[in-house]
Amino acid sequence: MSKLPGERLAGYESWDGTDPFEDHAGPFFFKKTGTGEVRCAFEATPTHCNGGGFLHGGLLMTFADFSLFAIGREAIDGHAVTISFNAEFVAAGHAGDIVEARGDVVQKTGSMVFLRGQVFTTSDGNERILLNFSGIVKRVRRKPESH
Repeated sequence: MSKLPGERLAGYESWDGTDPFEDHAGPFFFKKTGTGEVRCAFEATPTHCNGGGFLHGGLLMTFADFSLFAIGREAIDGHAVTISFNAEFVAAGHAGDIVEARGDVVQKTGSMVFLRGQVFTTSDGNERILLNFSGIVKRVRRKPESH
């Protein structure tokens, strides 16, 4: 699957390296705005939908988890794992939507970063919240690779 954003997501980038699950579920992208805010986005397709034709809840939670790491990238400063994740579904999304996320770091301790955010889409200038989320990521040292 291509990790290059489409025309509708010009200015976004993907992670250096790969995350096979996120690559399969997405692809997801992020960018830092002129004000320093991190925005994440993906272009929803029919493969992102459930049997009812709406964006799958598991997809939205996966995107929100990706967003935790993009939003908290500077605070995390290395490798981390999600240790807590909460989500509240607010509205349904659809194939064809550009789905975005924004958020902020609530607190950083020695090894943990607490974050919160919203997943949303915009149509005709009107923003619609799809999901509220919060999470805690724990900074970890990466195990050396065995040969």
